[in-house]
Amino acid sequence: MRNNIRTVVLQQDCSRLLEGKIQITEMLIPFFPSRHFSRPLLFCISLLLLSALGLNAQNNSGLIENKPGKIFRCGAATSNITPKMGTSINGNMKDITVKQIHDETHVRCIVLDDGQTRLAILTADLCMIYREQLDEAKKRAYAITGIPIENMMMSATHTHSGGTACSVFQSDPDKDYLRFLTERIADAVIRANNNLAPARIGWDIGNEPTLVFNRRWRMNPVEIKNPFGGIDQLSTNQVKDITDPGLPVISIQTPDGHPIALLANYSLHYVGGTGPGEVSADYFGMFAERMKQLLQSDSNKYPPFVAMLSNGTSGNINNVNNKGNRLSLPPYTRMQQVANIVAAEAFKAYQNIKYQDWVSLSSVQKEITLGVRLPDKKEIERAKEIIANAKSPIMDSREEIYARETMLLKDYPKQVPLILQAFRLGDLAITAIPCEVFVEIGLEIKEKSP
Repeated sequence: MRNNIRTVVLQQDCSRLLEGKIQITEMLIPFFPSRHFSRPLLFCISLLLLSALGLNAQNNSGLIENKPGKIFRCGAATSNITPKMGTSINGNMKDITVKQIHDETHVRCIVLDDGQTRLAILTADLCMIYREQLDEAKKRAYAITGIPIENMMMSATHTHSGGTACSVFQSDPDKDYLRFLTERIADAVIRANNNLAPARIGWDIGNEPTLVFNRRWRMNPVEIKNPFGGIDQLSTNQVKDITDPGLPVISIQTPDGHPIALLANYSLHYVGGTGPGEVSADYFGMFAERMKQLLQSDSNKYPPFVAMLSNGTSGNINNVNNKGNRLSLPPYTRMQQVANIVAAEAFKAYQNIKYQDWVSLSSVQKEITLGVRLPDKKEIERAKEIIANAKSPIMDSREEIYARETMLLKDYPKQVPLILQAFRLGDLAITAIPCEVFVEIGLEIKEKSP
């Protein structure tokens, strides 16, 4: 099934999504049946397919936990997924053709092994991706590594300047690129698995509130015309901006302290501000490069250190402060600023991490069903008329673009499947929800995490 994840998110039955949020919290309870934590840490990725990640605190003493006779291992690797010139970039209302590569896009993967269980955590520099592509990649990776499919958590960073891997608005993926992606995603898991070596692990959390802004304004009672021709009633006086400034950081090192990998998570949409037709991993890729510099990683060492930043529950969070002055900056300037600030806070948290020589690993996965709000007959007829009067096959106005979306959405099934995942790394929980999850959902999962 071809799921345009973004459209489904915008149109889905929100009560069903909240039902999924409740089930995520319930999934965590068996992980920690009798533990109590003095300092809750939660890590929310929004798997696009990304996820909501939750960090729960280390052992209460904060001391390094040694497990004699047990060996913890980690491997990390990257795969280059930069699209070829002349193909499609998605993340815009119209299709953009690749004219130049500003910085390469990658898949980044970490594999963890406690001697009995192996887990793979992967991010891809894409706006979004079909579940079917990830399922195929997981099957290929499983066939070679033996890592169970349910033990692989794969996600897109949500850069709006990567190759098109999913039909979004007027951009469609190149079939050859989808095949290439499937292979390269699987390769990252396989290569990380091949790099498994003795390791130690630890985590901490930073806080960076200055970069995140809620783009869903809450206003006094007002009527607003929605993109599908209807009227939305807004009747709340609440104007507080709800954001999640948390920056959890997981660090894995060799037993003698050499960095192997680092995974951070931040609830901020992409930053943007590229040159025309240019491919970029956005601040996610710049963060990874900056962390290499801050940790003084030896780029010639094999296997090389891998840093990765996953996207949190940022469906309604961006880097635009509508209450302040908006400066016009050269391409990539703001992107690099954000990456540097996030990396600096991650490095601050990194320096406080206490490591454990061994932690146990486990995972759980559940598939739920979400309802899709399909357009009614009146909305379909309106969309047909708008498209018929369009001046060209490429939809130009907001009204025309959403009319096209309406005609695509009418053929969707009434329900779509969605997987919820949770990983446990010792006293740390990582939970995953696909789609562009709103920050309020991630915050509530954190609050209710055991």
